Amino acid sequence: MASSNAAGVDNTFRRKFDREEFLERARERERQEEEGGPHKSKSKGPPVQRKPLKHRDYEVDLESRLGKTQVVTPIAPLSQQAGYYCSVCECVVKDSANYLDHINGKKHQRALGMSMRVERASLQQVQERFEKLKKRKTDGTFTEQDLDERILKQQQEEEERKRQRRERKKEKKKEKAVEEETEIDPDVAAMMGFGGFGSTKK
Repeated sequence: MASSNAAGVDNTFRRKFDREEFLERARERERQEEEGGPHKSKSKGPPVQRKPLKHRDYEVDLESRLGKTQVVTPIAPLSQQAGYYCSVCECVVKDSANYLDHINGKKHQRALGMSMRVERASLQQVQERFEKLKKRKTDGTFTEQDLDERILKQQQEEEERKRQRRERKKEKKKEKAVEEETEIDPDVAAMMGFGGFGSTKK
């Protein structure tokens, strides 16, 4: 048994690493990084400064192809395939919900050169925004008097609907009474001793 151990590899103890071999590998890796080889380091060079998020200045088109029929072939370019095509990322998304998620997502925003951080607004910008919203609100002023008039108008419309409903019910009752009178044969009614089943109330 001892002879087999001498001939084979002695793996009964901890593995010993060859320091020279690993130092040589490290030097080789450094040489490749300097030359710009396949293991190029990402940390070298200044970090990319991206712009903060901003509002879209265009309307997202989700409904232009709604309800239209289109022939889709496997050899068609991406822009003509089924779904929503993103020209920035050159990809096709299958439905509108995923398309919105994509254009609001990190990958798309980075392709546009924006980070996912929002620019901190100054006091001046906030005040300007408030002024803009106040001007928009004054265009369609709304007072309590307008509210009272609308409530009164709704009440009048509701009363009119109730009155029409009552009139329709009365007409139906009259029609029923006329039908019942015509159904009963007058000779049979006289023989049985009554004038009709209807009530005497009108």
